[in-house]
Amino acid sequence: MTQLKSFLAPFIVGTAILLSGQANAQISERTLRWAQQNSLEHPQGQGAQRFSQLVEQKSGGKIKVRVFPSGQLGGDLQNVSALQGGTLDLMVLNSGLLSAQVKDFAVFDLPFLFNTPEEADAVVDGPVGTRMYEKLQEKGLIGLGYFDLGFRNMTNSKRPIAKVEDFSGIKLRVLQSPLFIDLFNTLGANTVAMPFPEVYTALEQKVIDGQENPFTVIRDTKFSEVQGYLSVTRHIYNPQSVIMSKRSWDKLSNDEKKIIRDAVDEAEAYQRKVSREQATKALEDLTKAGMKVNEVSPQEIARIREKIKPVFDKYAKEVGEPLVAEVNAEIAKKRASN
Repeated sequence: MTQLKSFLAPFIVGTAILLSGQANAQISERTLRWAQQNSLEHPQGQGAQRFSQLVEQKSGGKIKVRVFPSGQLGGDLQNVSALQGGTLDLMVLNSGLLSAQVKDFAVFDLPFLFNTPEEADAVVDGPVGTRMYEKLQEKGLIGLGYFDLGFRNMTNSKRPIAKVEDFSGIKLRVLQSPLFIDLFNTLGANTVAMPFPEVYTALEQKVIDGQENPFTVIRDTKFSEVQGYLSVTRHIYNPQSVIMSKRSWDKLSNDEKKIIRDAVDEAEAYQRKVSREQATKALEDLTKAGMKVNEVSPQEIARIREKIKPVFDKYAKEVGEPLVAEVNAEIAKKRASN
């Protein structure tokens, strides 16, 4: 019996310390609300659900995260305002949309900037991504992590986009971002800036001819039901920002903040992996669904890049040429290491 007691002693002490640590941790019961534009099944939704599970697990069930998918709480810009006002706690959105708060974020929407998702990771996980999030704080927002959305591609109901001239006259939904409007107007499209929740109905009712998004979004939003053509342009890669209301953040104890940050870090790694695996599968699914898919040739991509050079230069100047140079240096370093 004495031997058993001495054998169990370290375990009893260890358990007591663990329980004592949990008891001393300042964790209150609360429910946080998370908004996003994509469905729960989409990699964005899968990342949100993993985050929710991790927060609940790490807080011993005290903190719950309720996810509102598919634009249930409005469009992205509406949700950003709700975060700043403290009526919403968390959201995930295209990082470029934060340029309305901090102009630096527009760098992520510069066309044909990244060749691979890993190049974007190198930028957002490094000093550039960190510094951008520091600037968000004065706007009432806390940057927590970067999810993956993937490369954007064109769909429409008129014709394949195989060359520059094919953009002409296409009524195209774009993000509510000046850069996107300028970019596609320069290519000859007639742009319509529109919140994401309105896009499917607008396509169905022929209010617009087309839109542009990554493969996973096109599949999970069932755009194949209302769009016949998918043209692989890979024109912009979207890192996504997971952000929190500063008002909500400031109400958290240090222990609770650590739980949130650790959960985002783990969810981020999981979400990026899922998103990149799903991109290939989504393209296969869209082809099976009957969409006519065409890859835009490198020669035509070069012509597109030449046509939009004034737009690239204009926004590179707006976000600041030193920042663009820093981003390009990070990308070059990543390319050299491969």
